[in-house]
Amino acid sequence: MGVYEELVERGLIAQVTDEEEIRKMVNEGKATFYIGFDPTADSLHVGHFMALCLMKRLQMAGNKPVALIGGGTGMIGDPSGRQDLRKMMTVETIQHNCDCFRKQMERFIHFGDAKDDAIMVNNADWLMNLNYIEFLRDIGVHFSVNKMLAARCYENRMEQGLTFLEFNYMLMQGYDFYRLFQDYGCNMQFGGDDQWSNMLAGTELIRKKLGKDAHAMTITLLLNSEGKKMGKTANGAVWLDPEKTKPYDFYQYWRNVDDADVIKCIKMLTFLPMEEIRAMEGWQGAELNKAKEILAHELTELVHGKEEADKAEAAAKAVFSGAMSDNMPTYEVKEADYVDGKVDLLTILVNAGLCTSRGDARRNVEQGGVTVADEKVTDSKKSYTKDELKDGVVVKRGKKNFIKVIA
Repeated sequence: MGVYEELVERGLIAQVTDEEEIRKMVNEGKATFYIGFDPTADSLHVGHFMALCLMKRLQMAGNKPVALIGGGTGMIGDPSGRQDLRKMMTVETIQHNCDCFRKQMERFIHFGDAKDDAIMVNNADWLMNLNYIEFLRDIGVHFSVNKMLAARCYENRMEQGLTFLEFNYMLMQGYDFYRLFQDYGCNMQFGGDDQWSNMLAGTELIRKKLGKDAHAMTITLLLNSEGKKMGKTANGAVWLDPEKTKPYDFYQYWRNVDDADVIKCIKMLTFLPMEEIRAMEGWQGAELNKAKEILAHELTELVHGKEEADKAEAAAKAVFSGAMSDNMPTYEVKEADYVDGKVDLLTILVNAGLCTSRGDARRNVEQGGVTVADEKVTDSKKSYTKDELKDGVVVKRGKKNFIKVIA
């Protein structure tokens, strides 16, 4: 089985410009492909996971990845799927975010000077010094406003009010592909399925300007069984940076995926052989829980290393059995949390990240959703002394969210 056939079986491919040509190129290791990353934060998140895994798979097959950092387009922001205008960032912030991205990407792909080694390129190198009139005459003339207005990437923003600033994004992304094609021999672009219109703009620009073919393929979006994007929790995005999302919490996110999503996630995100995954497709009940543990460990190891994955797994099993573990997440009650020598349970739940607000914490307690040291607590005015917390207690919200609280 070639790498293209494996991508198909894993459910990773959404749309392609020329299936036979793309199949031939990636299977023979002749693709120099790029995926764009907008540096809107100082960490990648689960939403980028599919792209990182795809880059790793294709590099393993002999293809060359180009990680394009949107230092220039990040000054505008991609309007795709947005209801609002993105926050403007400074050059310094963008550079810091780019540096963070590279460090995280190195866990997936190998950068270097060899033929198949990945390279990182910043589109600020060519976008920041463009002459506006020259750009309009040279590039803008090849874009149809009618076609642009019909593009899916502008759909949500058209309802709210698309700015001319954002309207330029498609031209810039198309120009990125054109420059990468000329400067680095980049013959293929990959991206999320919501990027299809922008990607076609690049292939069309190359064809019109240079009379040559370039290709595009979109990756299936990572959606749960309800059609919602995965990678979000009550506390926000699931980050790859261990300072933003602890390895234990990262493990728990995947350990807690719905039964209907676990095999799909194993197919799309892990590097387990397909024959092993096919054997799991009929699993039910306790076997599905085992599949979730496999998924969580594989992905945590991929992002944070085997040692952290082993620690997270051990901690999760200890808590499930009612025990405490040194490896489980811990919240240390701050001195300011105590009032008259006691800290109330609602403060613990909010400050430890188990609830989003005191109102949320109160509802969970009064509805019987909170346990402390394996005892259900329904009194929302319950408080604890330092002495009661000195050895640590496990506080749980529901069945899947817990933390060790210590004075």
